[in-house]
Amino acid sequence: MKISLNWLKEYIELDESPEKIGERLTDTGLEVESIETIEAVRGGMQGLVIGEVLQCEPHENADRLKVTMVDIGADEPVQIVCGAPNVDAGQKVVVATVGTMLYPKDGEAFEIRKAKIRGVASAGMICAEDEIGLGESHDGIMVLSTDLDNGTPAANYFNLQDDHIIEIGLTPNRADAASHIGVARDLKAVLHKEVLWPDVSAFPDNISGTPVSVEVLNTEACPRYSGLTLENITVGPSPEWLQNRLRSIGLAPINNIVDITNFVLHETGQPMHAFDADKISGQKVIVQTLPEGTTFTTLDEKERKLAAGDLMICDGGNSGMCIAGVFGGTGSGVKESTRRVFLESAYFSPDYIRKTAQYHKLKTDASFRYERGTDPEITVYALKRAALLMQEIAGATIASEIIDIYPQKIEPKIIEVSYAHIDRLIGIPVPTPTVETILKRLDIQMTDLTDDGFRAVVPPYRVDVTREADIIEEVLRIYGFNQVPLPESLSSDFLAEFDEKSPDKLQRTISDLLVSNGFFEIITNSLTKPAYSADYGVSNPEESVEILNKLSEDLGVMRQSLLFSMLEVAQYNISHKQTELRLFEFGKEYSKHDDKYTERQRLGLIFSGKFLEENWQKTDRDVHFHDLSGVVHLILSRILNASLQQEVVSDPRFSYTLSLRVGKREIARLGMVDSKLSRKFGIRQNVYFADIDWDQVIRISNNSIIFKEVAKFPEVRRDLSLVISKNITFEDIRMLALKNESKILKDVRMFDVYEGDKIESGKKAYALTFTLQDRNRTLDDKVIDKTMNRLMSAFETELNALIRK
Repeated sequence: MKISLNWLKEYIELDESPEKIGERLTDTGLEVESIETIEAVRGGMQGLVIGEVLQCEPHENADRLKVTMVDIGADEPVQIVCGAPNVDAGQKVVVATVGTMLYPKDGEAFEIRKAKIRGVASAGMICAEDEIGLGESHDGIMVLSTDLDNGTPAANYFNLQDDHIIEIGLTPNRADAASHIGVARDLKAVLHKEVLWPDVSAFPDNISGTPVSVEVLNTEACPRYSGLTLENITVGPSPEWLQNRLRSIGLAPINNIVDITNFVLHETGQPMHAFDADKISGQKVIVQTLPEGTTFTTLDEKERKLAAGDLMICDGGNSGMCIAGVFGGTGSGVKESTRRVFLESAYFSPDYIRKTAQYHKLKTDASFRYERGTDPEITVYALKRAALLMQEIAGATIASEIIDIYPQKIEPKIIEVSYAHIDRLIGIPVPTPTVETILKRLDIQMTDLTDDGFRAVVPPYRVDVTREADIIEEVLRIYGFNQVPLPESLSSDFLAEFDEKSPDKLQRTISDLLVSNGFFEIITNSLTKPAYSADYGVSNPEESVEILNKLSEDLGVMRQSLLFSMLEVAQYNISHKQTELRLFEFGKEYSKHDDKYTERQRLGLIFSGKFLEENWQKTDRDVHFHDLSGVVHLILSRILNASLQQEVVSDPRFSYTLSLRVGKREIARLGMVDSKLSRKFGIRQNVYFADIDWDQVIRISNNSIIFKEVAKFPEVRRDLSLVISKNITFEDIRMLALKNESKILKDVRMFDVYEGDKIESGKKAYALTFTLQDRNRTLDDKVIDKTMNRLMSAFETELNALIRK
C-alpha cells in the first residue's frame, strides 16, 4: 500500500523527517518497506533562479533574436540571447544558469552552457514553462509577478514540494489502516497529535428531488447501504491537484467522477461506486443475489458467470449493474455523456466479498478493503465528502437526501480487560494512566473502570480487535516493543525466570560445532610431568602447582598448558598410523603466584596431517595455519559480537604465533608448534595448536542477536596487487584500509601471495580483494574510483607499498 506523505499531512501535522515517520509506523506494526522521493518537477528546478531583464535589444545578426542583460543576483548582470517574442525589459523571468540541467515536457534533457548564438555570447537561458517541465506552453517565456529578490531559487516562487511515497506492507488484519486517514490514526496515537478530518458541514439539508430508490433484499451480505443522486454533472478531466494525488500512489486518472471516488477511497478507506443514473432501469437499485450461472459483463469487457453467493447491485429490471464490492459493469459506468450520477457507499459482509473475489479471481482496491472489513459507520460521511467534491469539481447539484438502509446497527465490541493480564502478557508493568491514554488515542473507550480492570469499547472499524489479547497488543504496539527489555536468553515462555548465561551451554554449543567440523573431543589428565615446564621453557617451573602426595614423578605437577598433554595424545595416534588429527579439549590450567593459586578454563585445538582424506576427486594437501585460524574464528564468531584484532607475537611453543584480542584482552593464541618441540614428542609432521582463554571468552560473550536488513544495493569488488616489505602483515593492510574507509568498505580479503625471484629481495606481493557497498544507494564509478585511490594513496604513504597496475 502506498501513502503520499504530502497527502498524509493534510490530515495530521507532521514535522518529523520521512525516515522518522517510517520508523514510527514500523514500530506500530505498519511495516514500512520503502520510502521513495518523488520530485514535483524533474530535476527539482536546481539551477533555476528568478531574474530581472534590465535591457532588451535586437540581435544584430538575427531578426527574431534579442540580446538581453539579466540581473540574476550575481555581482554582474549576465548577457542572454533570447528568441521569445514576448521578452522585454523590466520583466521578472525564470533563468536557467550555466550548468543547469533542463528537463522539458517533450524531448531529451539538456545542459545549459556558455555559447555564442549568431556571434553573440550567451550565458544562460530565459525559460518558457514547457522548457522547465511546468506546462505545455511554448508561446513565450514565463513572465512572473513577484517581489522576490533576483537570484531567488525559482522553486521558492512556484512553491514546489517534493513528495515522499511510503510503501507499507499492510498485514491482512489491519484493514483499518488501508487509507491515509487510517495511517494518520496510528500516528495520532504515537505522536499525540490530532487527526483533521475533512469538513463536510457544507452538505445541504432538506434537499428536494427525485432520488434513485434503493431496496436491499440480502441484509446479511449487505448490512448497510447508503446512496444519493447528483445531477447537472459535467464529466471531464480532473484538476491537476487531484490527478497528482492519484498519480503519486500509482493510480491513473480517468475522469473527475471516477477520480473522486478513488480519492475518497484512499483518503478514508471507504470504497465507493458511481453509476450513470439515467441508465438505471426503473430508477431503482436492488441489492440481491442472482441465480447461479447468470452472465454478467464487467468493466474489463469479460463475460463472467455468477456463483450462487455473488452479491449484485441490480436495477429495477433485476439486471446486474455491478458485482457488489468487487467490480463494476460495462452498462452503467460513468462516461463523458453522463449528467446524473447515483453514488453508492455501502458496507458489505467480508465473507461474501472474499468468496466472490476469489471465485472470479478479481482483486481490486475495493475488494481488498471489503474482504478484510471496512468501517460500517463511515458510509454516510464518505458520501458527503465525495458529493461536495463533485459539486466543486464537476459542477454537480446534490439532488436528493442521502438514502441510508441500516436495519441492524453493528455495535461496538465490549471486551473485559484485566490490568494484571496486561502486565503478564507484555512482560513488564505498564502504568495504568499510560494504558488509558493509549486506548483513548486509539478510539477505544474504557468503561466500568476498577482497580483490577475495565471494559474496552472497540469501534466497529477495528475488525482485528476481538479479545483481551488484542487489546493488550494495541497497548504494546503503541507503548513500544522497544521499551520491553530483551532477556538474557530467548524463550517462548516469556513469563519464566531466565537463567544467567550458562558456560556449560556455551561449551556444549562449541563442542557440537567442532564435532560437526570433524574434530574429536579428548580428555587428558590434569597431572603432568614437571619436566615439561622445566625442559621446554614454555612455562615457569616456579609457578607449577606441585602435588604433595605424588603417585609418580611423571604425574608430579598440575599442568600449566594443555599443549603437552594434547601432544601426548597426538603422538599416540600418529604412532598407530592415525595421522590425520583434529582434536579439541576443554580443560583447566593451573599456576601459583606468591602462594596464590589460579585455575583457568582453556580450550585447546590440534590440527595436523592431511586436510582431506585421500580420494580420487581431489588432490591431497597438508593442513596449514589458515585452516586452524578459520576454525578459531568460527568458534569466536559464534559466541562473540566483537571485532577481533590480530597481532604477530613471539611464543617459544610455536614457530610463528598469532594473538587474537578483543580490545586489550588476549582471548586466543595459535600457531605451528615448534618443530624441535614436536620431535621431542616423536612427531615428524607439522602440528598446529590453538590455545583459547575460555574464561575470558565466557566473560565477554553475550546472547544478543545482531542483525541487519538485507542490503538492497549490490556489492562492488575491486582487486589490487601490492608489493610490500616482508615484515608487513595482511592485518596491517586490513586495519589501514578500514581506518581510511570505514563507511562503504565491507571486507578485505587476500586471495594470493607471492615471494620469489621475480620481485625484489625482502619483498612479497599480495593480491587483495576489496568489497564495497553503500546500504543507501548504488555505488557509481566516481565514488568507487575515489575510494580506491584513497586506499592506494594510504598504502603507498604509510606502508611504502608499490601498487602493481
